[in-house]
Amino acid sequence: MAIEYAILGFLNYHPYSGYDLKKVLDASVRHFWSADQSQIYRTLARLTEQGSVSMEKVEQTDRPDRKVYSITPNGQAALIAWLAGPPPLSGMHSGAMVQVFFMGELTDEQILRQFEGYAQIMRGVLAQYEQVPTQVEEVYSDVRSPRDRFFWLLTLDNGIRNMRANLQWAEAAIERFRRHEIPTK
Repeated sequence: MAIEYAILGFLNYHPYSGYDLKKVLDASVRHFWSADQSQIYRTLARLTEQGSVSMEKVEQTDRPDRKVYSITPNGQAALIAWLAGPPPLSGMHSGAMVQVFFMGELTDEQILRQFEGYAQIMRGVLAQYEQVPTQVEEVYSDVRSPRDRFFWLLTLDNGIRNMRANLQWAEAAIERFRRHEIPTK
């Protein structure tokens, strides 16, 4: 599961609490991987049981004790083995494409509204992606390697290119609908 390796990757840079890991994940890899707080804590517990991370309780006077996690040599070896292995290809699931596949059941106006909605969402996602370099800079302060930063931004480039291609596809479909190229039933 990729979340385990995302967590190991960040812990390889710096020890973090579960709360801080959530902030780091959201500020850096959210454009291609997301995790909720409970998923992060479950994964940290599993990684601790496996011996891939260790946990240290840090006492706090004004709050509950803070659990800070660090990667172990076992975790570093697992991370390197995963990074050097074959790419984990995820399934080709897209709820939006299932909608498109069956859209022949909708009216032309409904179809146009759907595609205009898709395009609007994609423009919003692209705007969010434009904020990622600033967010990465905040996380990057813990990571001094220009090499790591290069690869972080390479993932962003992939996301931007894919989203732009999806937006072009949606806009081309809208133009086709406006030119009344939709066959009738």
